[in-house]
Amino acid sequence: MRKSLNIGHLSTMYHTSFILMNTDWLEKANIKANWSLFGGGPAIVQAFERGEVDLGYIGLPPVMIGIDRGVPIKCVAGGHVEGTVMIANSEFKSLEECGNNPSLFFEQFKGLTVACPPGGSIHDVIIRNCIKKSGFEGKIPVKNYEWADMIPEAMVDGDIHVAVGTPSLAVATKRFCNAKTVISPDRLWPDNPSYGIIASADMIENFPELVLDFIKIHENGCNFIRENPGNAAQVVAEKVGVVDADFVQEMYEVSPKYFAGISDKYIESTLKFSPILHELGFISQPLEEKDIFDRRFVNQLAL
Repeated sequence: MRKSLNIGHLSTMYHTSFILMNTDWLEKANIKANWSLFGGGPAIVQAFERGEVDLGYIGLPPVMIGIDRGVPIKCVAGGHVEGTVMIANSEFKSLEECGNNPSLFFEQFKGLTVACPPGGSIHDVIIRNCIKKSGFEGKIPVKNYEWADMIPEAMVDGDIHVAVGTPSLAVATKRFCNAKTVISPDRLWPDNPSYGIIASADMIENFPELVLDFIKIHENGCNFIRENPGNAAQVVAEKVGVVDADFVQEMYEVSPKYFAGISDKYIESTLKFSPILHELGFISQPLEEKDIFDRRFVNQLAL
């Protein structure tokens, strides 16, 4: 039986990929993992389309865009919810400081450019939807960066004053350019599926035991982050090499909802993206639960 996996991952440090890359958990399960780093979820979907990866760590909107395009993939496990945060330089007001009035809040960014990870990423869809709903479409442009790691540098250089991205972006910009969180992850889009484990149809149908074994280990990673964030942060910091454990632990605290299951809320929140993706022109028609999810593995593991 096949025991090797080609896995696409992101530089997003709160994903269990960084735990699994720096422990022997996969090795003990006799799984050889070939890890490939990508700039964003859409790039991993393209790699699935080319047959280059078997599993991927991706936010659900890019997955939905790929499925609509005919890429044979499904979400087989969860990972984390509420992984998009909006940050800005310290002179700007938070949503709370604007009396929780979205129009008043976004008014202060009129004419400025919002930095964001790649087009079609979950962050991109969320911020474009927020801007549109607040009445500022066409007045607040969004600039997509193929590599989200470039955004803090753009803020340090003064090219960008406001951005959306992962909890690690919030910690990095707070440390290096005195930025602050202006909309917390739970306020931007409650329960949004910031990432899940995505598998190719070939893996699901022909190597189900291997997919199941990986999800078990991924679940251990989620539990490790939740139950022992200090030690998990040490493992990740050691793997990344350019941040310390305090950075990683602070990142965990920004948005602490880690789990491998596919809950009804996770599905419900994902499906709310469907009409938005259609409205924004990302997909040709709204998708249903059966198009996106395969719950057989998490059901088997009672997650």
